[in-house]
Amino acid sequence: MPHPDPSPTPSNRNSPRSPAHLPFLLAALAFLAALIVTYMVAGNAQRTAAGELAGNFNFRARDLAAGIDRRLDVYEEVLLATCGFLRGSVDVGRAEFADYYALLHLNDRFPGIEALGIATIVPPGRLDAHVAAMRAEGFRDYAIKPPGTRPVITSITRIEPFSGRNLRAFGYDMFSEPVRRAAMAAARDTGHAVATGKVVLVQEGRRDDQAGFLMYVPVYRAGMAHDTVAARRAAIVGWVYAPFRMNDLMRGLGGEHAGDLQVEIYDGLAPTADALLYRSPGAAAGSRRPLLSYQTTVDNAGRSWTIVLHSAPAFEAARDRRATVAIALTGIGLGLLLALVVWLLASERRRALQLAQGMTVELRTSRDRIDAEGERVRLILQTAYDAFIAIAPDGRITDWNLRACQLFGWNEGEAVGRDVLELLVPAPRRDEWRGCLAQFARDGACPMLTGPTEATALTHDGHEIPVEIAITPLATKQGYGVTAFVRDIRPRKEAAEREHQRQQRLEEARAALLRSQKLEAVGKLTGGVAHDFNNILHIISANVQLMLRSDDNGRKRLLNILDAVERGKKLAAQLLAFARRQPLHPSVVNLAQLIERMDTLLHRAAGDSVAIRMVIPPDLWNVLVDPNQLENVLLNLVINARDAMEGGGSVTIALANVTIEAADELAYSGIRPGKFVTVAVGDTGTGMPPDVMERAFEPFFTTKPEGKGTGLGLSMAHGFVKQSGGHIRLASKPGAGTTVTIYLPRARQDTPDPVFLPVPH
Repeated sequence: MPHPDPSPTPSNRNSPRSPAHLPFLLAALAFLAALIVTYMVAGNAQRTAAGELAGNFNFRARDLAAGIDRRLDVYEEVLLATCGFLRGSVDVGRAEFADYYALLHLNDRFPGIEALGIATIVPPGRLDAHVAAMRAEGFRDYAIKPPGTRPVITSITRIEPFSGRNLRAFGYDMFSEPVRRAAMAAARDTGHAVATGKVVLVQEGRRDDQAGFLMYVPVYRAGMAHDTVAARRAAIVGWVYAPFRMNDLMRGLGGEHAGDLQVEIYDGLAPTADALLYRSPGAAAGSRRPLLSYQTTVDNAGRSWTIVLHSAPAFEAARDRRATVAIALTGIGLGLLLALVVWLLASERRRALQLAQGMTVELRTSRDRIDAEGERVRLILQTAYDAFIAIAPDGRITDWNLRACQLFGWNEGEAVGRDVLELLVPAPRRDEWRGCLAQFARDGACPMLTGPTEATALTHDGHEIPVEIAITPLATKQGYGVTAFVRDIRPRKEAAEREHQRQQRLEEARAALLRSQKLEAVGKLTGGVAHDFNNILHIISANVQLMLRSDDNGRKRLLNILDAVERGKKLAAQLLAFARRQPLHPSVVNLAQLIERMDTLLHRAAGDSVAIRMVIPPDLWNVLVDPNQLENVLLNLVINARDAMEGGGSVTIALANVTIEAADELAYSGIRPGKFVTVAVGDTGTGMPPDVMERAFEPFFTTKPEGKGTGLGLSMAHGFVKQSGGHIRLASKPGAGTTVTIYLPRARQDTPDPVFLPVPH
């Protein structure tokens, strides 16, 4: 009986080296190769996404820092505008200051300002008087805090809004606190806005204390010079200031992307814990290591702030990983497809070749897409308006766009690889820039490159041109490199120079026009005088010749000559009055009594068709004036009013006591502040158009017909009033009549002098 062989022969069908397994082995190798390629392409895409994320972060960080800088500049402009509103005096009423604050709408337009206030310097000798005056305004509990005697005492006398926690600051002496005192003294001595260091505002309670700071602008006494430190210290009367709470200041600055950045602001140039002014809500020191960071400095009214920004988790999570995932999935799919192709290639060559061609097309498309993206970035840099230069940490140029070639004259092949200092920086400044770039390569920051910086660059032909540089650090393994955008500012400089020359030519033209007008006025004056005196001389000459020819009517001829002489004398007196050269005999006069004495004369001059109305208040002040000349002026004004009302009308003569302060609207029209008695002569005539009003005080200018007037009435009145230390103003509208108002300074003597008895001038 046969027995089976107990040792069967192994089959080669399951052997790894069997040709039947070769397609699967080749497919596995192809899939592995596809995975390697996919890993490389995905890594490149991930690095590109990280670069875009870093660029977006740097843009937002710079924009936020610039926004903080702009907001601080706006606050400084608000304080300067308030200083202009005060016009050299801190004595402003609370209601007036509150109205001004309400007009600014600070809470709507300038969020972050806690309050707007005035700090007044209180002389030690007037401390009690100052407290009494403030209490008299209604602040019965007012007191200067802290109490005590100090060399310089100040007090917050005005603060708006005058409510809530701002009441704690009312009466506080900020000069008693060292940090505030240093800023106030610096503002006083420099004349510029100055910010304090880190402080806790007196407005703060105990529950929600915030770090804060204050900004001061000095107020110098009006009319006093403040061109030197000593003069400023002598002229200072107080400060306009604004307190800021950092959390309120920063609220809303980041916009809709505020959560993408974690912000830390430090007082000074060193980011230390003691100098911390602000930290974003939810950001704790050392809680995590941010992916991206940015540090810069801004100037806050003469005080440097260090701003440190970190990427927030929400911002880092927004990194675009879709391209990486898509490439990975595509690579895996292509790997599987390639494995399938290889497997099919082993069995069906034709179909495998077709699938291989399709896979090659897909791979080429992916590579072309990547190359196109790189080319797009290169074209953007090449067509940029500014020159773009990339510099390695060792100072060698690595990138150079087309605009840089046009600006500096070096082509890309000549510039790349060269030392940027030797190529672009003038020799006298290379050592300074070498130290700056060395510090930048080490720390990523340099004081000379804290923002857009103006500098001088060297071109290929050796010329120096002004440029503006904006840089961003680029971290590498060797240190920090530089990516710089360089702008040619020659057109801007030339435009500024052209504007300066245009303004200079305009001033020269104005001066020439003024000289021409003066010459024209002198010519008119000379012609008028010559014409009127020529008429007088003709009368005298004709009468003398007639007397020589005949002995009859000698007395009548002499009377005509005497009348001509009197007319010449009157014309000379009017010219002297206009030129302010006439002899005056001033006396202390009560204008009410003078008007009453002239009543009959004025009614006779006005005629029956004109009604004269007097408005004379009681307790009228006395004035120091020549009564005879003043009577002539009033008579001329009434006659002018009569001539302006051909069909009759009414003339109003109104007297009043007027006090003009420095802040009054009249003070801006040229009337000096003081106490005056006004005489206003108004009529209901035809009025004057603007062109006639402009020339009303010119000598020999008249709108009356030939022979009806000399044109010297108003010019004589103008000269007399100015010679008497007063002012004269003209108000008129066509169809609404004319009013001439004379301002005569108040006399210190309470009783008038005897009538027509002049006192020595």
